[in-house]
Amino acid sequence: MKQISYAMQFNGQVTPVGTSANVMKATTTGVSCTWTTIVEQAGFRSTLEPAAGGEATFESEVTFLGGFESSEVTSEGESGFKETGTITFGKGGHRLRFSTIGHGDFGPSPEPNLKQGAVMWQVDGGEGQFDGARGVITSNFTVNEAGEVNDHHMGIIFIR
Repeated sequence: MKQISYAMQFNGQVTPVGTSANVMKATTTGVSCTWTTIVEQAGFRSTLEPAAGGEATFESEVTFLGGFESSEVTSEGESGFKETGTITFGKGGHRLRFSTIGHGDFGPSPEPNLKQGAVMWQVDGGEGQFDGARGVITSNFTVNEAGEVNDHHMGIIFIR
């Protein structure tokens, strides 16, 4: 198998599914980019710049175990969220399917009116370039009061 990795920023929206406050749909888009991190004596600096190429689209269904508005623990002792979805890279039918490993974390951030979270997904397969793919993707994200999402992915994918 061949190992490939990617790092991208996705931006978009999270919206309720039906009348349940516990189920949300996330829809985001990421453009081709160059991500550079420079370590210096004063610390580090990082830039994310658009690059020539296409875009990736992300869609998922997120089920909050204690509710979107709180970080409460359920009667079963669970908190956070579970998620399943797809990431489509370009227009050629290259799609990854993923699901949560364990559960994601979500809660307040140091910035007022902004929540933050993190999750790990297992790659459950895919189509096109990702037929039979396996691997892990990590996501660090923020959501504001309007439901706008800023999501940073790092993935290591194994393909045939």
